[in-house]
Amino acid sequence: MPIPYDIPDAPEVLDRREGPYGEVVLRRHGELLQIIANGCFLMDTSDGRSERLLIDAALAALNSRPGNGRSPELLIGGLGVGFSLAHAAADPRWGRVTVVERERAVIDWHLDGPLAAVSGPALADLRTKIVETDLLDYVNETSDTFDAVCLDIDNGPGWTVTEGNESLYSTAGLAGCARVLRPGGVLAVWSARPSAEFEGTMRNAGFQQVRTEEIPVARGVPDVVHLAVRPG
Repeated sequence: MPIPYDIPDAPEVLDRREGPYGEVVLRRHGELLQIIANGCFLMDTSDGRSERLLIDAALAALNSRPGNGRSPELLIGGLGVGFSLAHAAADPRWGRVTVVERERAVIDWHLDGPLAAVSGPALADLRTKIVETDLLDYVNETSDTFDAVCLDIDNGPGWTVTEGNESLYSTAGLAGCARVLRPGGVLAVWSARPSAEFEGTMRNAGFQQVRTEEIPVARGVPDVVHLAVRPG
């Protein structure tokens, strides 16, 4: 017998679009909002601990260096469900917060869609700027520089589901991130799993003080944040 679409456990598709990198879908499953890319689950609004750690770990690393009396400026790669942006904008210690997102659908879901419930206050903050472009293009072309770069794109370096994203986590991609970091700046990279190989890639790209912080989970492989510093 066919399963009816109105049963409580069936996800409800709120929007489905074909973008330049494939299909992206926003759906609601109970109280959760979920983003699906090319048929693969990417993220939802269930937790946000790892996204908050991404921002906090970058700021803590910056605070460990000699201060210059200026609020640090942050570049976030990937808007996602908005947890990283919301957490950064809620902290008055950050200065300018720039978010680069290449999917127009994701931006729209935040500007006037269901994800505005997560990011609305952050988007109204005068420190916040959204740039619609590919992150690799941005870091290789912009004249802007930042004190921290936080990457939350795809599932991280060990398992990408969207074609082309793996290049971001290559030595050349990380060199682009280093290009927009000021001396002593921090690179923080969210990942769905630890990767010793990626730590080596960060070192090969010229970063120092490479380390990994884990987010404890009840079961399975923990999310992690890979951290590194551009030499001064």
